[in-house]
Amino acid sequence: MLKYLPTTSRLFSRCVTSVTRTFHLQKHRFLSRMEDSVVVRCVAGEPKLTISFILDGSHRHMLRDQTEELGKVLLRIANNAARGGGQGGRAKKSKKSKAPQASAEPVVVKLLYNGEPVSEDAENSEAWQDGMTLHIGEMRYEVQRNGPNFTRAQLPGCLLAGFPVCPRLEVEFGRLEDCELTWYKHEATISPEGDASTKEAEWVPAGNGRVFVPSNLDIGSRLKVVATPRDGARSGLPKELVSVATVEAGPGWCTCDNRHAYTGREAGPEGLRVLSYNILADVYAQTEMSRTVLYPYCPPYALQMDYRFNLLLKELAGYKADLLCLQEVDTGVFSDSLAPALDAYGLEGTFRVKERQHEGLATFYRRLSKSRLRLLSRHDVMISEALASDPLHSDMLERLSANPVLKDKVLHLSTTLQVSVFEKLNEPSNKLCVGNTHLYWHPKGGNVRLVQMGVALQHLSHVIQQEAPGAAFIFCGDFNSTPDSGVCQLIQGGLVPDSHPDWVSSGPEEALPMELRSPLPPLLSACGDPAYTNYVGGFHGVLDYVFLQPDSLEVDQVIPMPTHEEVTSHQALPSVAHPSDHIALVCDLHFRP
Repeated sequence: MLKYLPTTSRLFSRCVTSVTRTFHLQKHRFLSRMEDSVVVRCVAGEPKLTISFILDGSHRHMLRDQTEELGKVLLRIANNAARGGGQGGRAKKSKKSKAPQASAEPVVVKLLYNGEPVSEDAENSEAWQDGMTLHIGEMRYEVQRNGPNFTRAQLPGCLLAGFPVCPRLEVEFGRLEDCELTWYKHEATISPEGDASTKEAEWVPAGNGRVFVPSNLDIGSRLKVVATPRDGARSGLPKELVSVATVEAGPGWCTCDNRHAYTGREAGPEGLRVLSYNILADVYAQTEMSRTVLYPYCPPYALQMDYRFNLLLKELAGYKADLLCLQEVDTGVFSDSLAPALDAYGLEGTFRVKERQHEGLATFYRRLSKSRLRLLSRHDVMISEALASDPLHSDMLERLSANPVLKDKVLHLSTTLQVSVFEKLNEPSNKLCVGNTHLYWHPKGGNVRLVQMGVALQHLSHVIQQEAPGAAFIFCGDFNSTPDSGVCQLIQGGLVPDSHPDWVSSGPEEALPMELRSPLPPLLSACGDPAYTNYVGGFHGVLDYVFLQPDSLEVDQVIPMPTHEEVTSHQALPSVAHPSDHIALVCDLHFRP
């Protein structure tokens, strides 16, 4: 076989040369598109408009009043062009001085429409329109009014080999799914001052698309992405993003890897893959108690959100779920990282913050597929506010008033309930109501959780009756309740007697025994009875659930949990191989006929 190696090498060399030529051709087209356009942003109700273009190789960005006369802007452009000494002006600069050797000749600047000059008396808001041409000396620019534009474009700060990288993008006058992204990499090192080489000859094409997964061969390399905002056939000015950090070695194996073997494909056209996951909020992971008491076995860097998000994104993307109910989602993580990244995988999300905690609940659902979900309505509530003000819960409030200490405690909690009503796109008659919550955390708070669950079930029943009669029902979340708790008995059995020990879980002062009935039929635990869903140094047990209405939905598959050896490979959770102290529950369901 050795005699064939020279031929293989020549073929590989030709392939690399071809890729490099393609890169330079794409680069030329990219620069040409930038230099041929002037992008105008003009929004009704805003006092200013912006005019952006490239002159003499430099980006020009002008902020002007919408009511200003066009002639003043054209004069300003002419003066700038003359001072620049480029194609518009003829002033030359010596090598030793930036001052022109001779006075700059004036540059003719005009705005034309169908070959005719636009009146210089026209206001900016009316003058700059699609189809017009800006002339700056010999340069010609096509005007694009309110073209697609990135209002935010940023690469993550932590890049790990084997883990997906998704830029944080926000686009105006365009659609993220239409945007074009081209990735490059090189092995330049960062200088002590933090600068890095960006010589174009060093960048090597690496891929296309919203998501890029660096390999072990990329360790030590920096990444660059050229992102072009688009809206159908319309394109805006591209943005070039260069990573601050280089690609680092990842942990290699993760607890989700073996589970992904069961989710290599999306659920079938009739199926629905559901996930519930407490992802561990950064506001809790970064406390001194978390670092020294709760998770002392976890290296500090592995508690950082930048690191954990790499693990989290890989895990969520690999499950290919249609419906994701997440708890402990930081406000900033949702808007800055989670929503943009999952959007690249065809998932759209809604968020409900818990007041005072700066974290909350997120429900994501798969779009871009005729067999998936469409959001019809949302009915989120803060449980304490609903209890205090909604007549629907007046009976519970009256019963709770018999113990002012417990009542005050419940009404001061910011526990929330996220409620979403969907329909299946390929079967609009199949409506689905989804609840997502995270109940009170204290180990001795069983009585509080019972009250919260009573309010939640009453609200959910009302939403189904009013918004989607006959809809199937899924209830996900971190209920902070073990299978023998009153909460689980209420959900699965429909009744909690006044003798249940949870009513006195926080002592006689807060005791309030009562019989509590569920307004909904008994629900089924879709993922069965796992050994635990939460595993930390001092505790392990089942706290998380996916409950379903068994007469409307049936379980096709439960994704196996990680083995005990996998969970404890780094002592406990979270770890360098797992982003949370909880474990995701994942199952495949289908609607009963």
